[in-house]
Amino acid sequence: MIIYPAIDLRGGKVVRLREGDPARQQTFSDNPLSTAQRWLDQGASWLHLVNLDGAFDQANENLRILETIARLEARVQFGGGLRDLAALRQARDAGADRLVIGTMTVRDPLSAVAAVQEFGAEAICMALDARDGKVATHGWTEISQQSPLELGKWLQERGARHALYTDVARDGGLRGVNTADTIALAQQTGLQVIASGGVSRLEDIRLLAESGKVAGAVIGMALYRGEFLLADALAAAKGG
Repeated sequence: MIIYPAIDLRGGKVVRLREGDPARQQTFSDNPLSTAQRWLDQGASWLHLVNLDGAFDQANENLRILETIARLEARVQFGGGLRDLAALRQARDAGADRLVIGTMTVRDPLSAVAAVQEFGAEAICMALDARDGKVATHGWTEISQQSPLELGKWLQERGARHALYTDVARDGGLRGVNTADTIALAQQTGLQVIASGGVSRLEDIRLLAESGKVAGAVIGMALYRGEFLLADALAAAKGG
């Protein structure tokens, strides 16, 4: 199981938002490059980079930050504001190894499928972020009528391989990951599901890893608050 340290970008800084709410922001660094290097030095093989400005439709320079981080020879999973194929191509050209699609999966699902065909299934990750059991879009400010399971099955049948599942109510709150729903989504869709939102203790990681169904976990607040070390998270992902 792969551990993805999260680097959420807003206004050029590394931040965390509670439940995706921009009014509940905590800033951890004004240097995203040094933050990325820190996680790589501690053993990360992937980074999860989120363009929060893009998710909220705000102008930003986060593609430049992506470019600088990609030069560290990091494998980068990048999302936030990627709502058409042109935006996906720009992020790919800037160095993203995998592109996270969220709003597009609901607003324009055929384009999401086209992205899988253009870039390949390994380069696309479908965000199935849930609030009250329904997929949330547009930076989690809008709620669709589809469940993550319904949408995940539809996408998997059309070639999608990877999915990111976030229980929005748990994100940034250190309340524990929604282990049951994450494992169920992986089992019932056949997608390589990456858990996100609320990872707060090593036991969360162990339970996900022991399921044999979950492909990865994004960890943000727990690492920035020092709840545990990245090295220990990596060991827990291997059953240690």
